[in-house]
Amino acid sequence: MTRAIRQQVEKALYIKQLTPEIENEINYELTRMGYISDVDYEALELLMEEMDAGRIKLVFNRG
Repeated sequence: MTRAIRQQVEKALYIKQLTPEIENEINYELTRMGYISDVDYEALELLMEEMDAGRIKLVFNRG
């Protein structure tokens, strides 16, 4: 069983940023799998809580 989404969330938590690359990888895995495991769901919930609390910044591409 793959844990690609959880790994991407862990990366975002580690660098304290949700980059476009991390977000794209999460979206890719969600599309590829067609469902979300309990582990990945909990990881995404944690990411959203950390973003809501201001501890994770959403980073946009520099243009």
